[in-house]
Amino acid sequence: MSDIRPVRIGIISTAKIAREKVIPGFRTTPWLEVAAIASRDLAQAQATAAKLGIPKAYGSYAELLADPSIEAVYIATPNDSHIDLTLAAARSGKHVLCEKPAGMNAADTARLFALPPGIVYYEAYMVRFHPQWLAVRDLVRSGRIGRPVGVQTWFSYNLTDPTNIRNKPENGGGGLMDIGGYPIVTSRFVLDAEPQRVVSLVERDKAFGTDTLTSVLVDYGQGRHLTFTVSTQAVPHQRVNVVGTEGRIEVMIPFNAPAMGETQIRIDSGKALGDAAIETVTLQACDQYGLEGEAFAKAIRGVEALPWGREDALKMMTILDAIAASEQRGGWVSL
Repeated sequence: MSDIRPVRIGIISTAKIAREKVIPGFRTTPWLEVAAIASRDLAQAQATAAKLGIPKAYGSYAELLADPSIEAVYIATPNDSHIDLTLAAARSGKHVLCEKPAGMNAADTARLFALPPGIVYYEAYMVRFHPQWLAVRDLVRSGRIGRPVGVQTWFSYNLTDPTNIRNKPENGGGGLMDIGGYPIVTSRFVLDAEPQRVVSLVERDKAFGTDTLTSVLVDYGQGRHLTFTVSTQAVPHQRVNVVGTEGRIEVMIPFNAPAMGETQIRIDSGKALGDAAIETVTLQACDQYGLEGEAFAKAIRGVEALPWGREDALKMMTILDAIAASEQRGGWVSL
């Protein structure tokens, strides 16, 4: 461990997820050093830096990008700025970990292919690194639940503040853009497959214009379906069931797993109803943001390449676009 040269990372935005989730997560790994933070408001950047013990604070994103000591950035700005900031950071020689979604749509996201050679880019789906999802994928691959036939997901929170960017369509708000990627990325992960077609049913807030209740059926082919609902105006809840011909796996806190807390998955053989045949597996405590940051840093240092990059980000955005198109067309959209 003493041979590790940590990647000096700068934080673009003082957003809540950066302050409360990502920066604390980064500090659980010796592979990263949080060296600077930037905001469009210098006082805000300075206050956040002082509170979190970050050495440098900048009053503009451009100033941080011009700092030659910063090797990489984490971008936590609104969705409509992701691609422009990613490209600006890459042109400054910085590697990029960017919050999801990568862009506003597939055409916007395709601009990632202008990234200079040698830049490590990752769309920040931290769930791929959590032990509970690695365990679920291993169980499915091993045949523990027989042939997988479906994934069923619910993910919701209740947010009615009109000033919040999640309720502003011009910033890429709405349930599908904010949390709709999680059912997709996790089902792709555990099924080792890609969607073939999608159909959606959407309810929109009359004042905001954003989707507040989106339900989607995704056809993975070979008799495998993903069904999911995401909502921005429902009781906070999240749960995933991966169902096979011989069993199912239930992920109790699939997306907002507690930092440095244990998580549980439940394996049901189906031999008795009412959860009477449940085996509970407890996974080790960890911080998924720290694991994501460590994998990102290792890719930068050339230790281990990331299996996902701009191609995967474009694939994710293409699926989200197809779901949005299904709402407009009122039917299936092929991928």
